[in-house]
Amino acid sequence: MLISMNKMLRRICTARGGWFSRQDAMAAGYSPSELQLRVRQGRWLRLSRDVYVEAADWPSDEIPWDRARRRHLVEIRAVVARLGPDVVVSHQSAAVLHGLPLWGLDLSRVHVTRPSRRTRSERTVVVHRSALDDGETTLTDGIRVTTVSRSVAETAAASSYEIGVVLADAALHQGLVSTDELVTTADRFPQWAGSPAARAAARFADALSESVGESRTRVLIANAGMPKPRLQVVIRERNGVFVARVDILVGEELVVEFDGEHKYGGSADAVLAEKWREDRIRARGYRVARVGWSDLDQPTRTANRLWSALNDGRRQVTGA
Repeated sequence: MLISMNKMLRRICTARGGWFSRQDAMAAGYSPSELQLRVRQGRWLRLSRDVYVEAADWPSDEIPWDRARRRHLVEIRAVVARLGPDVVVSHQSAAVLHGLPLWGLDLSRVHVTRPSRRTRSERTVVVHRSALDDGETTLTDGIRVTTVSRSVAETAAASSYEIGVVLADAALHQGLVSTDELVTTADRFPQWAGSPAARAAARFADALSESVGESRTRVLIANAGMPKPRLQVVIRERNGVFVARVDILVGEELVVEFDGEHKYGGSADAVLAEKWREDRIRARGYRVARVGWSDLDQPTRTANRLWSALNDGRRQVTGA
């Protein structure tokens, strides 16, 4: 049976936002050997340089991306406390603070920006040197952080166009930012090495995208040179009766549905209902193609499959 940390260390840990240091543990009455024993037993987790958490405080069945977000948030608080008030959390760490998706983000180190020449990065921290205007920072949970539009732009520039689209779509969908803000911010930094990716992602972003999978699917479709996809399209019977709202419509006849792991639930009734839904969509003259996570990792093969489905539909319409 695991013994919880004592009340004094618990108060310190709570005040720090979920973490404590070796010095905190010593001040609360623990010896160095007791700290080491608890780490070996898994009762305390060492996240990074002098940053510890109580293992029992984290759900054992937590899904990996929620665990990654929780861990990075703790690491952010520890870094800010250590580096001082002149740092601003930025890049992908800012995206985490803003609640944006984690897909593709490298969270191995905390990213911060400071205006001074003290820009030495460390094993657990990347320090960027940049002057930030007042309008480019905000407070989130008491932490100074770059704005949503700035964090999306700088993360896209430092990573990839596809990651930028995922972040920009989510930011728009959650109502955190406007398209004009995304574009204006991305356009302000042509000197960034990845500026073209950031500008392109801002312009391609769509608030109607409802998931990482949908965002990545439409990037794949666009990269393949297919007609511009429309999102969340409503299909009706000829008499106006609602049939379905589909994820993506390519051209006038190809419905592309992204199948996430939990999209339809695990029950037989849910699966059967989805089959009937698809039958009604096909009855209206549409072709249906499904894309899953594994398909996104094979973009060329998936694009060829979608092109084939689109061209088959066109041949049926023209009678060719």
